[in-house]
Amino acid sequence: MADNRRTKFYLNRQDRKWKGVCAGIADYTGIEVLWVRIGMILLTLAGGFPWTLVAYLLIGWMAEDKPANLYGSPEDAKFWQGVRTNPKRTTAEVRSKFRELDRRLADIETHYTSRNTQLADEIERLR
Repeated sequence: MADNRRTKFYLNRQDRKWKGVCAGIADYTGIEVLWVRIGMILLTLAGGFPWTLVAYLLIGWMAEDKPANLYGSPEDAKFWQGVRTNPKRTTAEVRSKFRELDRRLADIETHYTSRNTQLADEIERLR
């Protein structure tokens, strides 16, 4: 359930200028909010006037506000932006990190379960 909350679109009321739609789009995609606002203005001036305004108002009315503590850190926010933009790549990265952790744990286990007489002698001296 928490994962669905992090991949959902929210209005960003903290960085808003009017309703938080552009700031929400920037937060969702990871694009700088200034570029989203410039793109919105250019799209409106390029002939999308009534529809961009209608879409902006509908999104502002339908979308929920971003929860206060949605992300634990900026790194967490970047990770979830990556999940939203390319879920397959992010899954492969997580799988790769788990494989690396598993390999390191196997190395540690091999080291501590192998017959290490020096380590066994030190443990016996401590008893």
